[in-house]
Amino acid sequence: MSRLETKPRSAAVDLLKTAAQRLFAERGVDGVTVREIADAAGQKNHAAVGYHFGSKEALIRQLVVDGAALIDQRRNAWLDRLEGEGGPRNVRDVVDALVRTTVEVDPRETGEETYNRFVVMLGMTHRQFFLDVLGSRWNSGYQRCLEHLRRLLPDMPAETKNERLRFMGAYLGGVLAAREWEIAGSPRAADRWRSGQSLDHLVTTMTAMLEAGE
Repeated sequence: MSRLETKPRSAAVDLLKTAAQRLFAERGVDGVTVREIADAAGQKNHAAVGYHFGSKEALIRQLVVDGAALIDQRRNAWLDRLEGEGGPRNVRDVVDALVRTTVEVDPRETGEETYNRFVVMLGMTHRQFFLDVLGSRWNSGYQRCLEHLRRLLPDMPAETKNERLRFMGAYLGGVLAAREWEIAGSPRAADRWRSGQSLDHLVTTMTAMLEAGE
């Protein structure tokens, strides 16, 4: 068997994570082999995923946790600031927190944006697996946002509020996944989608969806 490349382990691990997340975002977890991940990461030994992570499933779990933990940390810090200032005062404040803390999620600082596409596809094809990995550990910031939204939404039945919040979650994930596809495919689209104006429009439409009359 050929030896793994002599890069520091942390560097090899980061290369494998970055390559895997990009491939999973493009083709889904079922459409990618460990050999393809190793090749994309520049690893000549095709057993690299098993060597560093134990299995492809363990690698997927780690990728979910990496991004989810970062987003959760950002959201909680954002909410701590808002609450320290006496807020959030309206639905838009909370929606803004949800959007801004979920863009440009890349713990490995590669400049790529692939996490939202990755988790949206995983949630569609392996939803229970995704929920089991996420658990209640990495979404405390999201739950805090939901509590504020239930308080701030116009008066409506609890069932209606909960349904709108479910729609909001799907809308947020879908639009941010589409944003990543656009950024990856076109420099012109990347400039547009990375502008503050585009994110402001996303916040506006999400807020309108939540606050619309029955």
